[in-house]
Amino acid sequence: MGEGAKMLVRPIQLADEVAKQCAAARCFRTECGDLQARADKLAALLRQAARADLYDRPAARIMAGATQALAKASALAARCAHGHPRLRRLFTLSPAAGFPRTAALLDTAIEDVAWLLRISSAQAGADGDGDGDGDLRGLPNIAQNEPILFLIWDHVARLHTGGLAARADSAANLASLARDSQHFAKLIIEEDGIPPLLRLLKEGTDDGQEAAVRALGLLGCDPESVDKLVQAGICSAFTAALKEPPMRVQAAVAEAIATLAERSPTCQELFAQNNAVRYLVGHLASGTIQEHSRYSVGSKSSTAAPTHMTSLHSVVLAKTLSSRHSGDFGTSVADEPSRVSTVSKAELDMKRNQMQSVVQSAMAAKTKTNGSLVPPFRPQLGTSGSSGRAARDVEDPDLRARLKAMAAKALWMLARGRLGVCKSITESRALLCFAVLLEKGDGGMGTNMQFFSAMAIMEIARVAEHNLALRQSAFKPSSPAAKAVVEQLLHIVRKGDYDELLLPCITALGCLARTFTASETRMIAPLVQLLDEREPPVIKEAVLALTKFACNDNHLHVNHCKAIVDDGGARHLVQLVYLGDEVQIEALILLCYIASHVPESEELAQAGVLAVLLWASKQQYMVQDVRVEALLPEAKARLELFQSRASR
Repeated sequence: MGEGAKMLVRPIQLADEVAKQCAAARCFRTECGDLQARADKLAALLRQAARADLYDRPAARIMAGATQALAKASALAARCAHGHPRLRRLFTLSPAAGFPRTAALLDTAIEDVAWLLRISSAQAGADGDGDGDGDLRGLPNIAQNEPILFLIWDHVARLHTGGLAARADSAANLASLARDSQHFAKLIIEEDGIPPLLRLLKEGTDDGQEAAVRALGLLGCDPESVDKLVQAGICSAFTAALKEPPMRVQAAVAEAIATLAERSPTCQELFAQNNAVRYLVGHLASGTIQEHSRYSVGSKSSTAAPTHMTSLHSVVLAKTLSSRHSGDFGTSVADEPSRVSTVSKAELDMKRNQMQSVVQSAMAAKTKTNGSLVPPFRPQLGTSGSSGRAARDVEDPDLRARLKAMAAKALWMLARGRLGVCKSITESRALLCFAVLLEKGDGGMGTNMQFFSAMAIMEIARVAEHNLALRQSAFKPSSPAAKAVVEQLLHIVRKGDYDELLLPCITALGCLARTFTASETRMIAPLVQLLDEREPPVIKEAVLALTKFACNDNHLHVNHCKAIVDDGGARHLVQLVYLGDEVQIEALILLCYIASHVPESEELAQAGVLAVLLWASKQQYMVQDVRVEALLPEAKARLELFQSRASR
């Protein structure tokens, strides 16, 4: 709503002028009397509108139509008010035919102004709660050309003036319109639908907040629309909504953040600057890894290590209890022999080789960020610490799983190509949470939690591939969270099931190729196995991942090339170069790296790699690739130098 007084000045003046001219008419007095009555009625409505807080968007169009109708009425009345009636009839056209058309235009203007007053005024219900406007208040006559526009006007007006229930209903209807058509979504933005939706997000009921969030998320249908939402302050509004229950609104906000971040990269950093990443990680960690002994069952006096660890969750819980009881979050396990005094050294050595022992020290490693303790995240508790509605939400497993899944999806979209966001995520507990979610899943609730976690890991790994500082901080070999992530990636790749998890896990392992030490060759064999008669997308991703292990940028390329050859990779690559179709060139590039780095390998000679390279050098479509052109000659020369003609 805005100030509409300025746009009403001209139509009010014209209405008064028409009334005076009709009163002074010297011919067609009956018809002029009808016009005068309509002009007086329209003038009264216009003066009433001048005192109201009008919805500017329809007001501008309606006032333009009213001004045009009054201008025609004024011209018609002026012809009847000047000159001698009989003499004027001899020399001018008769205005009789214009009266019905002009009267119809004035009637339309009267109805449109009356409609504008209705939608711009709050309609109180019988109980005075302002919810009596639950039904639409009609459409103006100018809606004949574009009825959807005026439907949008009515809903936006109800968002301004309606009660809480009516506003929630209008937000849901706007969300439905935005979902149906990108054109409708842009119309809602153009008709100033964003501010009342943001206000409903702050002031509405649970249903109203959820409907407002869904509508705002759907309005961001393209980068331009997302930019308008960002300018309206959606980043700070969504971040504030992530802090407070109910959980279903928080889940809707996380989903909307994912949608906006996917469609426009400009809002990724803005959400990060508003601490959205922190709250999303908090929702992801709540119930996934536990920091507080108050959420666990156990005696405070018990300091012995648990005897059986069945999951990442239980290991993290045990480590947390040990850290809390020691009273020092910043001291490592190695510096505190008192923590493990009841456990034998042999038992600790055994656990250190297991997946659970990898995660056991994760919480201690992550409790400090930039030298200060990370504030505990208390899920779904109000400022008073009481439970109430939030506690009931926490008890709903489906809703809790959905919130985690949407938080993982939002982190995935925010991390894409953004170093700052990835750094914020990896400095928190998110990597460990992703590892746990990859292991546990969502319990069959259909939230795609594992997929979103895998995609988030993949995007972070892609950024880390090209940034040394991020690789050293987030994926250093001694990092427990990084170890947990790698273990889960390897588990999925070893299993080799062609599902939605396999491809992002392969890609993530390839992007992390430069983080592994010389002794870490266990990830090579599972990738090589994927080259043998698998689906084309799987083979292609496996070849690309192995190329990142074997390329010159990897300082351990010789070790990795030997591991690829030892695991039978040369034989598979030869077949792919000959018959690989979509992956021929990628397989040839990997084979060139291997031939250049380990040309003395007997396995290469037995696989006939030199013959493959000679054949490839004669294929025009292969040598046209600039990468093949740079690698193939050297690979051939190295093989010809190290391999005898007998071996060939």
